[in-house]
Amino acid sequence: MRKAVRLIVAAFFYYSGLVRFSRWRMRQRGPRLLILNYHRASLGDIRRHMQYLKRHYRILHLEDALEELYASQSPARKSGQQPTPLVITFDDGYHDNYTHAFKAAVEFQVPITIFLIPGYIDSGEYFWWGEGERLVKQTGLTEFNLDGQVYYLQQPASQQALSQAIDARLRSARSVAEREQFLTQMRQDLAIVPDTCEETVKDVNIPLSWGEVLEMQESGFVSFGAHTMNHPVLACLSDPTEVRYEIASCRHLMQERLNRPVRTFAYPIGRTEHIGLEALKTVREAGYSWAVTTTKGVATPQSDPYRLERVLVEVRRHWLLIAAETSGIWSMFAPLWKPFTKNKENM
Repeated sequence: MRKAVRLIVAAFFYYSGLVRFSRWRMRQRGPRLLILNYHRASLGDIRRHMQYLKRHYRILHLEDALEELYASQSPARKSGQQPTPLVITFDDGYHDNYTHAFKAAVEFQVPITIFLIPGYIDSGEYFWWGEGERLVKQTGLTEFNLDGQVYYLQQPASQQALSQAIDARLRSARSVAEREQFLTQMRQDLAIVPDTCEETVKDVNIPLSWGEVLEMQESGFVSFGAHTMNHPVLACLSDPTEVRYEIASCRHLMQERLNRPVRTFAYPIGRTEHIGLEALKTVREAGYSWAVTTTKGVATPQSDPYRLERVLVEVRRHWLLIAAETSGIWSMFAPLWKPFTKNKENM
């Protein structure tokens, strides 16, 4: 469905009162918790999102919201008088979470939760899932052979195909070492000059620094959860020892750096097929209290605390779309336009 049509539909839902009715209906159904799943915070209007959400929901830090959900002791919530509680989460810890999300959180006095990848904070490297596109844009080669397939890099469609092929190899890596070795080989084979990349590519695919993390924590508006040490696709890792390292060591290191307990975890990519049984077991054993997925849904007191569902949102979307999506009205009518939309996985 084209963006203009989606926006018209969202505007109809909002100004007709259907969004307001859907929010009321959600409150009447008993304890519910909306956990929003953002990634980047720039290239859109995060301020307008937060302004809308603060007006219509009760926004909490993730830990506070989950403690309340599973206690379910608030009479006001049971009677549907208070606004539905909502949590704003950001996966990965992009630098623009500091420059945009944190700034907006302070402005509107809104708490947010960010899931961090310590390995990337320490290295300062670009996140791996943007490297396929970045490297293809930076190469000066006119054609390239990968796994027997020739890509003609003067053609946009071929550029995109190579970018996707690189991404697929990175996703399916059986270890972080294998992934990084493949990335190094790609940089060499595509004749990427590091200095040129740093000067030319000014994208937002870079991590926070520890200094920024500590500043946000001290503000009281930002809490943090773990997102593995190096963001592998956990279900693809061949060695259970590495799965345990990625999950447990992430918590230990973050607790040392932040000087406070880390109780929440977000699975990389986060669909069932990306997690795996070993990761589910390890998250419990590592001492986390809760873990979130990217499966779409709303949390209830009956939800598995280690498979919590979230609502995927995008900072580039108009606030009217956010209003429709968070109220639940968008999902009710989703089958009507599903054939016209394409699902995109986030990291």
